[in-house]
Amino acid sequence: MEIQVRINSEGALRNQRYAFTDRFTLVSELLQNARRAGATLIEVSHDEPSRTLRVRDNGRGLGDFQKLLTFHESGWDQDLQRQEQPFGVGFSKCLYASTRCIVTSGGLEADIDTAAALAHASVPVRPSAVGVHPGAIVELYGVDLEGLHRRIGPMCRGFPVPVEFNGRLIPRPDATDASNGDGFHDTPVGAVRLSGSVDGRCSVRTRVYLQGFCVNRRPSHLDEHDDSNVVHLDPARHLARLPDRDRLIDEDTQLKAVDEAVTHLWRRILLHRKGSLPAAEFVETFYGAMHMWKHLDLLDDVPVLPRVLCDTITYPVQEAFPSRDFMEPLASAPTREEVESGRLRLVSLDAPSDESMADWMLAWSLKMVVFDAHVLGPGHWVHAHVRELSARDVSVRAVGETLRTRLEGRWLWADVVLCERVRLEAGGETVELEEDGLAHEGTLFIPAGECSGCAVQQASDFVDSDGHWHEDDMEADTAMLAELIHRMRASDPVSTLRAMLERLNLERFPVMVGRTFRLSVGPSPEEHVLELLG
Repeated sequence: MEIQVRINSEGALRNQRYAFTDRFTLVSELLQNARRAGATLIEVSHDEPSRTLRVRDNGRGLGDFQKLLTFHESGWDQDLQRQEQPFGVGFSKCLYASTRCIVTSGGLEADIDTAAALAHASVPVRPSAVGVHPGAIVELYGVDLEGLHRRIGPMCRGFPVPVEFNGRLIPRPDATDASNGDGFHDTPVGAVRLSGSVDGRCSVRTRVYLQGFCVNRRPSHLDEHDDSNVVHLDPARHLARLPDRDRLIDEDTQLKAVDEAVTHLWRRILLHRKGSLPAAEFVETFYGAMHMWKHLDLLDDVPVLPRVLCDTITYPVQEAFPSRDFMEPLASAPTREEVESGRLRLVSLDAPSDESMADWMLAWSLKMVVFDAHVLGPGHWVHAHVRELSARDVSVRAVGETLRTRLEGRWLWADVVLCERVRLEAGGETVELEEDGLAHEGTLFIPAGECSGCAVQQASDFVDSDGHWHEDDMEADTAMLAELIHRMRASDPVSTLRAMLERLNLERFPVMVGRTFRLSVGPSPEEHVLELLG
């Protein structure tokens, strides 16, 4: 007994209609055929109400009409078959998608009843009434291409041949002949154009094309305003899946090779920019690309630091979200000479917290610049000049303590120390805070010049266990601390009572207006004495 592979031609013809997953593949296949025929312009006309499509090109035209109805046998010459490996099934989509198809080329015409043709009926090829004209014309009737006017723009975005749709030329910003950026570069996977290779506005996204059509379709890759890298794969080395050709075969392996090619090309470009631009301009323009594409080692010997890694400090606080609003960027990039001479001091700090606030306040008082040293590679020259402060590196002491009390706020409960100054010491350096409060390990240190209550924002971020920020509690506790400071520092009883009465707004109560009281303040609320005199 022997068996062999056999093909049920009736079943193959019947089921082939379900092979295409996208109705618009019909259009891309006709465009592809025109391109392979050497066309320099393709005209597409579509009338949605009448369900007609007409595609005309100025290419070489058809040499053999039988190739239209021969499945899985390419009619292209050997060179093109070797370069692009066509499948020979593209035109079949026209038979399944329309009721009638008229093909005109070289003075001949085939008027195809698609249902009859799929039932093996012969189709006569006759002289065309329009005579001989360049290229080929394909007219389809009864074709459902609703929404083609929205899809054909993204479809042709990287197509190498100009395409007119209903009389208007379609923009092709990703085509290899488009004049964007500094153009395309040859790589092992094909032609690559990098987003940001001139101005540094790089992108991690990459649109990948094969034979003019995108093969890594995601919503962001179809956005006409998306500045992505563009790759046109070498068709001799890369294959797309039959029949739609909208996804690559072994996609994960091929896209990994694309990422590697883009990464290596970025290094070539960056090395060239490094050698041709002033150091400050190179770093300012291309730091983002070096970081994104993992080429930060190129900065190891550059005598300028990335400005985006450097920030000055205003009054540091804990934040519900890591926006670092209390930090400001430097106006200009620090130089190696500034850092090595000590004129600009760099510091690395733990995230703001009740334990690390003393470190932040010391750095702020010394006008140090916070630097994200961990971003740069281990070989960078800056690491020898970055001071690292971590929790408990700084000692805290109240100088001229006047009072200890406790804040019992809506959110925060903490000890409060009122003093003349707050002294911070670390590594032989000492600073004294006279106008700004400090939260440190559960205690709020309040020097003589502080009255705002903002120190509570150093003690807590006011975020609950579910991640919700309680801004109203933060504002209430800030006001409560400010009031506590005011009360504890009051020395004139008359002015103190007058300030308290102003906050009570007693004039709003008619029963109180014009009244005279005698008040005796005791050590506790129960011992206060209040008398109405008149």
